[in-house]
Formats: sequence, C-alpha cells, structure tokens
Amino acid sequence: MESKYYVTIGLEIHAELKTKTKMFSAAPNNPDAESPNINIDPVTMAHPGTLPVINKEAVRQMIRIGLAVDGVIANFTEFDRKNYFYPDIPKGYQISQYKYPIVSGGKLAGVELTRVHLEEDTANNKHEGDHSLVDFNRAGVPLMELVTEPVIHDVETIGKFGRELQTLLRYLGASEANMEKGEMRVEVNLSVHPEKDKLGTKVEVKNIASFKMAEKAAQYEIDRHIKLWEEGRQDEIVQETRGWDDPAGVTKSQRSKENSEDYRYFPDPDLPKLYLHEMFDLDELKAGLPELPVDKRERYRSEYGIKEEDIESFVLDRELGAFFESVMTELGDAKLAKLASNYTTSDVVGQMLKDESLSYPDAAHFAKLLKMTDEGKIGSKATKALLTRYMQGETKDPEEIAEAEGLIQKNDPEAVKKIAEQVIAENEKPVADYRAGNENSMKFLMGQVMKLSKGSANPKMAEEILKELLS
Repeated sequence: MESKYYVTIGLEIHAELKTKTKMFSAAPNNPDAESPNINIDPVTMAHPGTLPVINKEAVRQMIRIGLAVDGVIANFTEFDRKNYFYPDIPKGYQISQYKYPIVSGGKLAGVELTRVHLEEDTANNKHEGDHSLVDFNRAGVPLMELVTEPVIHDVETIGKFGRELQTLLRYLGASEANMEKGEMRVEVNLSVHPEKDKLGTKVEVKNIASFKMAEKAAQYEIDRHIKLWEEGRQDEIVQETRGWDDPAGVTKSQRSKENSEDYRYFPDPDLPKLYLHEMFDLDELKAGLPELPVDKRERYRSEYGIKEEDIESFVLDRELGAFFESVMTELGDAKLAKLASNYTTSDVVGQMLKDESLSYPDAAHFAKLLKMTDEGKIGSKATKALLTRYMQGETKDPEEIAEAEGLIQKNDPEAVKKIAEQVIAENEKPVADYRAGNENSMKFLMGQVMKLSKGSANPKMAEEILKELLS
C-alpha cells in the first residue's frame, strides 16, 4: 500500500582527512593509535598562549573533493569559532566554517549538495561504568563535513549515497572513511508531512555506525512520525537530536536541536583569511584527479560490456579492479572481458573468501588460462583446477601443465568417439535407461566420459557423439 505521507531527508556526513598532522597543529594524525592521549600537543590541549596554524594539505584535499563533485570552489574562505561547551572540546569552541565554506553546490550519486566545509574533529568520550574519560587523540584532526540538499525521499538512497561518497574519498586518497573506526560518520535529518510540498518538523539522528544502520534509523523515525500523524499527535514531534540505539532498534531523544545562533559563530581572529584561487592552481588540481568511480563505471560499460554487478565489484574493491585491469592488459582483447570478469568474480573471489591463504593468481598465467579456455583447448573443470593451483603459488606455464597432465581438451571426434564407445560398453543399465526415455542417464554417461578423459573431452562434442551412438 502506497504511503500518503511524504518523507524529506538530508544528510550531514563527516569524514576525517588523511593527513600527516592535525588541522591546526603539528600533532600526528594517526587513527590507529593504540594508547589514549599520545597524539597531542599544547595546541591540541588549548594551553594558554598557543596559536593554530592551518594545515595546507587538508585545504588542498578539500578542493580536490569539491572538484570531484563538480562543486564551486570559493576564492575567499575563512574559519569561524563555533562556541559550545562540552568535555571533548578543550578550547570551549570548535574551529569550523560558517558563512564561507570551501565548496558550495555539487552533485554526487544523483543527490544535490549544499556545501562541503572543513573543520577540526572533537576528542572522543569514553564511558566506563559510572564515570567518563576523554581521549584527545582525535581532537583537532582535519574533518570534512558534507551537507546534502533535502532531496532524498527514501531510505535506500541514504546507503547508496554514503557508500558512493566513501568510495570517492578513497579514490581521491583524501580519507580511508572507515565507519567502524569513526573516520566517517553519518547524521540523518528528516521530516514527514501529509502534503507533498510541505516539510514537517525536522529531527536529526546521530550515533550511526554503518550505512545499513543509517537506513534502519531513518525508517524507524519515518514510522514514528507517521504513527504520531495518524494519531493526531503531530505536535509531539519536536525539533531535536535523537540517538540511534541499535540493539534496541529505536531512536532516543538526546537534546533539543540547536540553531546556528546558539553557537555564536564569529571569524577566528587567530587565523588568516584564505584566497584559494591565488593559493592553488585549480586547473592543475582538476587535471590531477584520478579516474573517478562514476567514470570508471562508464568505461567498463563501454569498453568491456560486463555485468553491472561485476562493474560494481571492481569499482568498490579497488584491489580487485586493479587485478581485473591487469588481466585485461595481458589478454589484449576486450572480447574476452566477459569471460575474464565471470571467472574473476565467481571463482577467484569465491575461492579467496573460502580460503584466506589463497591470493590473486599471476595475471599473465590467468590470462593464458582464459585464452586456452576460450579456444577450447581446456574445459572449465581443468580451468578451475589450474586456477586454484595458481592461487596457491603455482609458477609453471599453463599450457606446459595441461600438456604434461593430459588436460588438453580432445576436440578430435574419433578420439572422443572411442571414449564414448568404452563408456557405453561398460554401463549397460544407464544406457538401457536412457534408451527407455530417462534423460537423467545422459548426465551420468557424460560424467563417465569426462572422468575417463580426465576432463579433457570437449563436453559439447561428447554429448553429441553419445546421443548419436545411442540413437
């Protein structure tokens, strides 16, 4: 049944940038630090008399992100103080951007963007029993905040957009964007209203640790809002921040939602104004961008014509994609792309998932295997068996192995006929069953032919010869 309520969703996504040092200090930016409070310095801890210095590399990465999403790169930009008191903010304010973000507009995965700005991350609060501790390792790490327009109307788009942004950031080398490490964090803003062109009361949902969780949290909120509307209690929907409780599968109220006035933004007097078009060559940065995920998808479609799900596998898993590309280079023939793609995504990936000791086969050996398969020199059974050996570290030439072990497919009709005649002579009952109309007996007889030939008989030829001999 179609819902009579209209959902409007906007996203705020934070991602820590991959730089050597923090946003405004020389303290190391290391998300893998094992001990608390070791990536700190006087600036991080807001000691009296310390002054921040802008991390130019973080600004450069932000421009590259903006160029990748076709956003407008500001010439003039500045940093502002966002004032609020919380234990994870040692200064009593966060350095962020308000009026003049580095990037305005843009589009990603079909979703229009409002802005992308740069700020510093907060420390990490850790709650243990009846007390809380603060780890300042994360405090001051360069943090990208991307805000979408409120143009999302279904929960599935949340995950799709988030995964695409994560992939883009990794392609750019701007962020690892691992959600399990807190390097990427999603906040969902949504409202529900019975009239299409009207917005309901906006609620923000935080404490989201995965894209799937973001979808679940949004769906819960949508259902909660609709229920209150249905019961005539829509006045109970208030502008607030709610946290997602994943084990319970519910959102819980945390605090009333602040407005920008509550933060008393004003330009940071300790930091210079930036004129980005003078500081950076935007054309050079644009030209230096890697092939982006959206472009790679289109190239795979036009050059290789492979399945969409295979394309997505190669785009999302960059190591897998690089392996496939190296195989295609060795093959030198786009006509074999579908064969290469099928064996890569089903057999190579499948075996590596089952056995972690296996690794990608040598691209040249794999390409030669595929050519031999395409030419009918070896059957699929032999191809799979040899592929496993190459994933275990085999180094001999595929053709040399196939010749030595009798795996070269028999395409000589007379040779295959002799094997078929032997199978018929040694299997009287299955032969009689087949002649009596039992088609399943042909599968058994085919299996015997392949067994006797050690998998080297051409299956299509063998079946035709068996049927001819049994007719």
